[in-house]
Amino acid sequence: MRVAREAACHSFDNAARALNDDWGTSLDGKQVQRWSEKLGQRLVDQQLAQVEACERGERPAGPANDPQLLVIGLDGGRVQQVEKDPDTASRWKEDKVVTISSYLQGKGPEQPPAILVSSYQATMRDAAALGPMARTEAERRGIRQAMEVVVIGDGGNWIDPLCEGYFPSCPRIVDYYHAAEHLHESARAAKGEDAWGAAVLARQLKTLLYEGQVQQVIDRLQQESNGLGVPQEGDGPQHPRRVLARDVNYFTTHARHMDYPRYRARGWPIGSGVVESGVKLMNKRVKGTEQFWRLQKVETILALRCLWLSQDQRWQSYWLGPRAKRRAA
Repeated sequence: MRVAREAACHSFDNAARALNDDWGTSLDGKQVQRWSEKLGQRLVDQQLAQVEACERGERPAGPANDPQLLVIGLDGGRVQQVEKDPDTASRWKEDKVVTISSYLQGKGPEQPPAILVSSYQATMRDAAALGPMARTEAERRGIRQAMEVVVIGDGGNWIDPLCEGYFPSCPRIVDYYHAAEHLHESARAAKGEDAWGAAVLARQLKTLLYEGQVQQVIDRLQQESNGLGVPQEGDGPQHPRRVLARDVNYFTTHARHMDYPRYRARGWPIGSGVVESGVKLMNKRVKGTEQFWRLQKVETILALRCLWLSQDQRWQSYWLGPRAKRRAA
């Protein structure tokens, strides 16, 4: 358990130093890496077995107490591989993260929703693999018992298909603050060097968005886009014409996920800060200019880190449960 904890929290070399300080041993990082990857692979195999069982209809038991509000967060980070991707010529690959958090619902502006307990799942595999993992974790956290369940994230192109496949009846919320960043970018694209004008336009658009007037946001962006003209072949991705055309499409696509007045009235969060924090927590362990991973190996460390970070005592249950059973026998 101690080796797994150190590897889940620190680089293998730092984990070895911590263990040597406490145990008086002379371990090196490679030894800790081999042991922790083996422990992590055992956990990955167990999780895959649970996912397969859930897909057969053998769902994990939910919590003892029914959640009032369950929020499923989806986002992605970046991990550097040993080998370059042959399609992109890049070593960077997305790790996909899901957080599932229980909340007390809010009651108006004076009492926003209060987060209680979060759990984590992460994988280097694609969204088709994350979907069953997310659903299994949601079953464990009480999706069938919760009074209300919502899904929140940015406008990533893999999130909507995952929601439709595994959480079709759950309202989907696009993170307000991510959408607001798009408005700032569009305002700068529309006003160019006029920083004051860009700030005024961004403020106007954000107010409309917050008040749920998404069609007015789209109309205003379309007006600014028409003024600059359609993107040209030589325009780069940050050219003002391309930025405005992209954001007209972004808000048109996600308009049905941006009913922020209704979400606030229901006592739901409108920001995806929990899952964004979850991505940062994964990055803290597996992302860095000097860290290069093989996908199968980093999967094992992500599994250990998710187990360690989850706030529902599953780390203790996982490691101490077998020991307690052996003592009882």
